[in-house]
Amino acid sequence: MKKSYWLPLLAMLLLSTPTVAEDMRIADTVVKLPLAEDVSADDAVDSMLLRANALNFKLVARLPLSDELDAMGMESGRIEVFQFCDARIAAQMIAENIDFSAYLPCRITLVEDQAGKPWLITLDLDKVIQMAGLPPKLKELATKVRDTMMEIMTAGANGDL
Repeated sequence: MKKSYWLPLLAMLLLSTPTVAEDMRIADTVVKLPLAEDVSADDAVDSMLLRANALNFKLVARLPLSDELDAMGMESGRIEVFQFCDARIAAQMIAENIDFSAYLPCRITLVEDQAGKPWLITLDLDKVIQMAGLPPKLKELATKVRDTMMEIMTAGANGDL
């Protein structure tokens, strides 16, 4: 008689599947800062880039998405993605668990909403840090990354050069 392994395996998969919080919205996974009234989008970008440089957090990519949309004949408000990284911390996180590579590099998006109001938006790293189960040293590094990203965003939102 041939044993069937798929039924217990299926039951195990169904019972171990993580549940999704039905009341969670995408807005619950991000941090959003509006630009101060007297801060232009260009000033916010300059402030973020200067602050990132001062904090030794390297700008590794910059995607002017709204320029791409314009080139395709699509109108949009400003959408620009800035990607930052501390390669040493990134390497340590990946050495702990390669799944962390999906969160690299850290991103801040400058985006104008439908009313034309500019915002800076990034992933809420507190949520990632809480669920990651990191050893103390890596948790400390992840917290440093979170603090650095928030400092860069705050500088941009306030136009702090």
